[in-house]
Amino acid sequence: MRRARVFADFHNADPQGRLRLNCIGTLEDLARQQITLRDGQLLTLYSEELEADGLVRHSVEENVWVALIDWNAIRHQENLVSQTEFQTP
Repeated sequence: MRRARVFADFHNADPQGRLRLNCIGTLEDLARQQITLRDGQLLTLYSEELEADGLVRHSVEENVWVALIDWNAIRHQENLVSQTEFQTP
């Protein structure tokens, strides 16, 4: 099964280094793909030029969904394009 690909802001990490999944681009991707976040879920997270695999957790401290990523395993991609650009009208 293919892992869902969701936008994330790699500059929006919590003190533990987990990506917060609460920016508008993330919320739009989740809504468009009809994804409901749950603990233990695996996602591929992307931004303009970065991509990483993440494990979803709920942060009790901040009451927000976050993703644990391996910061040493971030993939640098050239010309990554948002999935919305591939949708047909």
